Amino acid sequence: MAHIPQQRDRRSAAPYVLVVVGTDVHRFDRLVGWLERWHAARPEVRLVLQYGHSRTPALPGATPFLGHEELQRAMAESTLVVSHGGPATITEARRNGHLPIVVPRDPSHDEHVDNHQQLFSRRLGAAGMVRLCESEAELLAALDEGLADPSRFVLAADPGRPDPRAEAVARVGAVIDELVARRVRQRAVGRRG
Repeated sequence: MAHIPQQRDRRSAAPYVLVVVGTDVHRFDRLVGWLERWHAARPEVRLVLQYGHSRTPALPGATPFLGHEELQRAMAESTLVVSHGGPATITEARRNGHLPIVVPRDPSHDEHVDNHQQLFSRRLGAAGMVRLCESEAELLAALDEGLADPSRFVLAADPGRPDPRAEAVARVGAVIDELVARRVRQRAVGRRG
């Protein structure tokens, strides 16, 4: 059965921003600094930052790592989710009903080994699947916009939509069925000829 995100009542809850940088061994100090400066002007916002191997931030609610269940719970409760450009984190945020604000790691800042996060995030940003932020100004604008109108960063739950895993299995099954049928036809033609 598909996981359907719970719809959050953001009017009554204090704003809560979850930031996830993943588990990569590279530091993401650039994003940590942006968030420290932003939060200094917005102390009323609950900010939980999973900072991985980055420097320890001067922020309440900063933790190096979150377990999977803890991460799922935090995503379900948060107003906004900010993510690095990792496909798994982006997928989890979307699965939990968020249009994630994505800041891809930049290899020119020694944040990753190559630019795959930038390329992937730009493609998703162009398709409207994430809110792409590649500068501090873009991130701050997205955060302020999301806190002013959280509904712009909520994906509608579609309880009638089939489980995407079941859809994928069905597509793979159809491809295998066609390959087997083609092979059977080729053998039949070979026997006749």
